[in-house]
Amino acid sequence: MTHRKINAGFTLIEVLIAMTLLGVMVVLLFSSMKICADSWQKGEDKITQVNDIAVVYQFFQHHVGTAKPVWNDFSEDNQDFSFQGKPQELQFVSAFPASAKKSGLQLFSLNLVKEGDEQFLQVSIIPFYPAAKGEEWRKEEVTLLEHVRNFSLSYFALDESQTEGSWQEDWLEQETLPRLVKIKIETEDGSYWPEMMIALKAEPTESGPDDLDLDEDEQDTEQSLIEDLQQ
Repeated sequence: MTHRKINAGFTLIEVLIAMTLLGVMVVLLFSSMKICADSWQKGEDKITQVNDIAVVYQFFQHHVGTAKPVWNDFSEDNQDFSFQGKPQELQFVSAFPASAKKSGLQLFSLNLVKEGDEQFLQVSIIPFYPAAKGEEWRKEEVTLLEHVRNFSLSYFALDESQTEGSWQEDWLEQETLPRLVKIKIETEDGSYWPEMMIALKAEPTESGPDDLDLDEDEQDTEQSLIEDLQQ
């Protein structure tokens, strides 16, 4: 008797069902991967945004907050107070920390620069004191923040009674520092930037412009003033 070997196989319906299930699994797999990639990108964007805010805030806090009330009196014909403020421009003198490569007082110039449809905050830094003969006067330009939609500065000054004051749009031809500087920033991506208020030292101490630390009572007064204006 001859036995024939019968080859078992899949029916067409079974193949279609298997292909359908495989397609569903692939779709679910790629959907999960896309969700993970989007979540990762959103996290990276958020970290970048927080870093940008921290860098800008630290710049204003560390440099504008320690601005020196000094005079540019190197020329008899032109003697200007170092701090000059406009609604979108700011010039002041401050110093880098001891760990930085640059030493001595530096003249900072902050401007809102427009190039085509783009706006960005740019900081120019040069030594405040004139370079000695034969030395190169190095100017550095740094982009502080890109994709800026709006940027504005205002300056708070107390009246003679030192109890009340007002905000001004500019700080020109003055002989003292403003008590506070308010900074407002809006970026193109619409991210939230908290309004910043930076306290400055209004007058140099008796020991000179290099010693401008406030005592505890003055620090408490500055902090109370900022909290009252923020309410």
